[in-house]
Amino acid sequence: MVINWEMMTVFTVFFVAVTALGFWAARWRAGDLRRLTEWGLAGRRFGSVITWFLMGGDMYTAYTFMAVPALVFAQGAQGFFAIPAFTLMYPIALIFMPRFWTLARHRGYVTTADFVQERFGSKTLALIIAVTGILATMPYIAIQIYGMQVVLAQMGFPVEYALIIAFVILSAYTYFSGLRGPAVIAIVKDISIWIIVLVAFFSIGSRLGGLDKIFAAVPIEKQTLAPQQLSAYATLVIGSAFPLFLYPHAITGILSTNSRKVVKRTAAFLLAYTFLQGMLGLLGFMAIAASIKASPIYQTNSILPALFDTLFHDQPWFTGFAFAAICIGALVPAGIMSIGAANLFTRNIYREYMRPQCSEREEANMAKTVSFVVKLGAMAFIFFFPTTFAINLQLFGNVWMLQTLPAVFIGLFTNWFHRLALIVGWAAGMIIGTWMMISSLPKSVFHFP
Repeated sequence: MVINWEMMTVFTVFFVAVTALGFWAARWRAGDLRRLTEWGLAGRRFGSVITWFLMGGDMYTAYTFMAVPALVFAQGAQGFFAIPAFTLMYPIALIFMPRFWTLARHRGYVTTADFVQERFGSKTLALIIAVTGILATMPYIAIQIYGMQVVLAQMGFPVEYALIIAFVILSAYTYFSGLRGPAVIAIVKDISIWIIVLVAFFSIGSRLGGLDKIFAAVPIEKQTLAPQQLSAYATLVIGSAFPLFLYPHAITGILSTNSRKVVKRTAAFLLAYTFLQGMLGLLGFMAIAASIKASPIYQTNSILPALFDTLFHDQPWFTGFAFAAICIGALVPAGIMSIGAANLFTRNIYREYMRPQCSEREEANMAKTVSFVVKLGAMAFIFFFPTTFAINLQLFGNVWMLQTLPAVFIGLFTNWFHRLALIVGWAAGMIIGTWMMISSLPKSVFHFP
C-alpha cells in the first residue's frame, strides 16, 4: 500500500510523544524501582482516578478495539457476547476483589499464587497457579501485538520493522518505569479512545444514513441469535466473565490501589467502558453497511482499521490519530500483562525454587528480565497460532485461567478443598479445555458429537 504521509506524521508524532511520557513515568510518584513492590505494584499507592484509568487501559485492550468488531462483522450477534460478559465481570469483582485486596495488604501478597500457597499449604498448587497465569497471559499479549501489526499494515508501513520498533519501545518503558509507565500512558490512551469512538460512531453513522439504514444493510440472520447459537452464546458470556479478574494483569491493577474502597469504587465506575465496548461492537455492523472487505492476509481482523481508512479518507489526520490511539491502547495492557506475569515468575518460581535467599534488588531485576521474555513468548503465539479470529487468543487464555478459579476465588472464603483435589481438577480442566479449544478452531464454539 502507498503510505499517506499526513496520516503517518500524525500517527508518529502522537505515538512518540506518548511513549516519551511512559519513560518519564519512572520519575512520577518516585519510588525505589529496585524493589518489586515499587516496580511491579507502584508502591500500592494509586487512588480512584488513576486506578479507573489504569484498569480501563488494562481490561479494555486490542481485544475490545479489534477482535470484537471483527467477530461482529463475521458472525453477527454472537460477537456481542462481550457486552454481558464485561457487565457481569464487575459484580464478580465486587464480591471477590475487596476481600483479596485486604488479605494481600495484610499478608504482603504480590500474586494470587502467594495467597494459594499460604491458604492451602501447597507449594505445588502455588506453582500450578503461577505457571497457568504466565501461560494464559502470553496469548493475551499476543492479541495486543497482533492488533498493532494489523493497524501498521493498514497504513502501509513495513510491518516487520514496525513490530520490532513497537516491541523494543514496549520492552524498554516497561523495564525502566514498571507499572508507573502503563498507568501514566493509560490516562492519555483512555481519553483518546473515548474521543475517537464517540466521534467515529456518530460520524460514521451519519455518513451511512443513520442506524436504521445500517441495520437494514446487515443480513437479518446476523442481527439475532439462531436457536443453535444460544448455548454457545451463554457459555461464552459466563466463561469470559469469571476468569477476567483472575488474570495476573487484573490482580496487578487491583493490588496497586491504596485502599479497599478504591477497589469497590473502581469496579462500579468501570461499567462505563461496557457502553464504549457496545459502540465498538456496532462498528462491526457499520463495516458491513459500508461494504468493507476483509483483508486477504489479516482477514476480518482488519475490519476496524479498514473502516476508519475508508470512511475518513478525506481526513487522514484523524485516521492517523485513531490508529496511534489503538496502538497505544495495545501497548498499555501489554505492558501491564508482562509485569503481572513477571511478578508471578519472580515471586513463585524464581524466589521459591531457584534463589530462596535472593535480595529485593535481585528479585526486581529478575522481574524486569522476565517481562521481556514473556513478550517474546507472546510473539510465538502470533507466528504459530491460527489468527482467523484474533479473539480466539483471548478465549484460550480464559479457558486456562478458569481452572484456577476454585483455588483462588472460592479459596477466599474457605480452605475446605483438599489441595490434591484442586490439582487433579486443574489438570483435567486444562487437558479437556485445551482439546476443546483446538478442535473448535478457527471458530470459537465447540460442538459435542
